[in-house]
Amino acid sequence: MIKLILILFIVASLQAKVYDGVAVVVEDKAITLLDIKKEMQTKHINVKKAIDILIRKKLESIEIKKRNISVGSSEVYDDIKKMAQRNNVSVSNLYDAVREANGLTSEQFKVKIKQKLLLQKLYNAVTISSMSEPSQEEIKDYFELHKSDFKHPLSFTVVIYDTKQKELLREKVDNPMFYSPQIASNEQVLPYNRISPELASLLSKTAVGHFTPVIPNGKGGFMSFYIKSVESAKDTGVESMKPQIINTIMIEKREAILSDYFARLRDNADINIIRVQEE
Repeated sequence: MIKLILILFIVASLQAKVYDGVAVVVEDKAITLLDIKKEMQTKHINVKKAIDILIRKKLESIEIKKRNISVGSSEVYDDIKKMAQRNNVSVSNLYDAVREANGLTSEQFKVKIKQKLLLQKLYNAVTISSMSEPSQEEIKDYFELHKSDFKHPLSFTVVIYDTKQKELLREKVDNPMFYSPQIASNEQVLPYNRISPELASLLSKTAVGHFTPVIPNGKGGFMSFYIKSVESAKDTGVESMKPQIINTIMIEKREAILSDYFARLRDNADINIIRVQEE
């Protein structure tokens, strides 16, 4: 009898330890205190926001399984290949750049791409019946209300510094007078409409007379852009910006539909919040 009680006590203790680490349960999916802490640190957000994001992720995971949505390895590779083509690098160089920038192995990167594609399929399934292109009147109204959002430079005059040694380039960025024969430089004029959206965003956020952060160059080395000057674009009309306006409106509509859908899912889900912080 004593042995039986002892065994039951040990089992109960083990279960308590497991339960202790759980903060929230969404249906039968657990969110741990560690999950919440990591989300807070990664996104620099508070406990409530972290829990909201993690609950949304669990609901998405449940919906993907419920709808039998899947992504094959060929779909993952095709997406990676397209990403490499957009950045004018080989798939191998893309893997190297991702490893350098985010510390992800090629397999970890593939897992993230697969999750992205699963979510895309889920979001398309949720929104496809509710999405419609905006009318001409809606496009005009949106443009008038958000004119400043559609202004962008015409071009950037930059000096591109390139090297295989990251620390040397960091030294150059920190001290513009620093010289090393191992750092190549090349002055170029980059038209806004001819560079990738990611690079356009990076250059737009960098002030004239300053360097961009050091980034992988996709060839096993590193690069940084020094902004010499920025040529402002002339005022644009609604017709010239129509594709971008339609895209922005559709993104906002999509987000509104998804937010409403998952809010309703959350209201109807079995969610048990056990505790949100360690004692």
